[in-house]
Amino acid sequence: MRCLAVCQDELVIRMLDEILLPGFEVEFIVEKGPLTRRLQEAGVTVITGDPRRTETWVKADLGPSTCVIIEDNGRRNPKRILEAVRDAGGTLVYVLGIGATSTEKRAAEFHDEFPDVSYLSMSELFGGPLLTEFSRSLTRARVQQYQRYFSDAERVLIMLHNEPDPDAMASGLALRNVLRRTKATAIIGAIQGVTRPENVRMVNLLDIHVEQITPESLEEYDRIAMVDVQPHYFGGLIDRVDLVIDHHPEQPGYAAVFKDIRPDYGSTSTILTEHLRAVDVNISERTATAMLYAIKSDTLFFNRQTNRVDLEAFSYLYPLADAAMIRKMEGAEITLERLDYVMKAYRGGTMADQVFCAFIGPTPREDFITYVADFFLQLEDVKWTIVAGIVNDAFVVSVRNIGYSRNAGEFARRYFADIGSAGGHRAMAKALVPMAAFRAKFGDLAPDRITGWLQGIAAQFLHEAQPAAEKKRETVAN
Repeated sequence: MRCLAVCQDELVIRMLDEILLPGFEVEFIVEKGPLTRRLQEAGVTVITGDPRRTETWVKADLGPSTCVIIEDNGRRNPKRILEAVRDAGGTLVYVLGIGATSTEKRAAEFHDEFPDVSYLSMSELFGGPLLTEFSRSLTRARVQQYQRYFSDAERVLIMLHNEPDPDAMASGLALRNVLRRTKATAIIGAIQGVTRPENVRMVNLLDIHVEQITPESLEEYDRIAMVDVQPHYFGGLIDRVDLVIDHHPEQPGYAAVFKDIRPDYGSTSTILTEHLRAVDVNISERTATAMLYAIKSDTLFFNRQTNRVDLEAFSYLYPLADAAMIRKMEGAEITLERLDYVMKAYRGGTMADQVFCAFIGPTPREDFITYVADFFLQLEDVKWTIVAGIVNDAFVVSVRNIGYSRNAGEFARRYFADIGSAGGHRAMAKALVPMAAFRAKFGDLAPDRITGWLQGIAAQFLHEAQPAAEKKRETVAN
């Protein structure tokens, strides 16, 4: 999360920079002078300008989701700075009390004139639990903003991606709870419905209704939110939404009134758990069960793309959920139809340098490709799986890895982003490309040559020198 801070004391600046990194992208607004040079030499990110002027905040690209921290040391009243921030459109504003002045008294003084400003003491920023509380207060302010924005809408659409998985459906239920709406006023919808066996089982056991949405029906809703997906996924069908909550890497090309995108989280349900906790919304057993199952499913029970916050969310939801119900949902994983595609991959796949590649030909659903990729990743000595198939005249590739020596999402984007939809995380990625575009770029490959071709581009990608930008992302992520 981006944070702009105004502090008068160099010690406070250095302490904040140390405390808030790496969880926050912190920039300090400082008037030009010797302090600016010292901070820059120390590696602190500085924006030069007068914080009492509105244009300084505008030039600093202050947005409604930018956190603002202003020091109050009791010697210089920050009122003019607060007014400038408010005039520039800032909404997540925190005053940080320094010194012996009574925090409660100062908080009351600021609240009278600036009711949306939160007052914190410096001591509240020290230590892991207290930093977590600070982060939670930011989440609370963000959630309250979009709650107010959605409150006057008669009909809300909570949009999921095609073939919704447990994380998408659970996130839809959770957002409906956050918005304090019913299934009549907040529709959970998708353009293509639920067909995968384990997802159908989840829908039936938890009585989740996912309504089929058409492009024409989008006009029927006063507000549109998206969970576990971003507008680019729909290929230009939707270029503006009111709210996006997602754990996939942020994509350009659309406008959103509110966004909460955290690609370092293992599931979108983890983000929604924080939203629910931040505004003290009661989580029903059904919703907790769906969210717990989603976190387990999206992280492969914490074996991929897992963050400390995923573990915290799991621990919080566990006593609220129905563990027996989760075991029932998990029982739908293996079907004869899926095993048929596993055997096709086994017979036609190749293994080289701990990379398993296979082309399983035409399939009725994308989940067969994903299932095969996940299945072969469990084999001894397999570190990468790249499995492809054809679904409705589209070439679909599923990429999985363990060890993170390279980024699966980078692989998908490298070869397929220019001709279709491609991307993902370090450990899992997908590409979907129209067959016409695939043939135009790679030629009309015979089916028996595609597996070898996949091995070739995998070897090229994995053995080349790692780009500096990707290497930096990997270092930060680890």
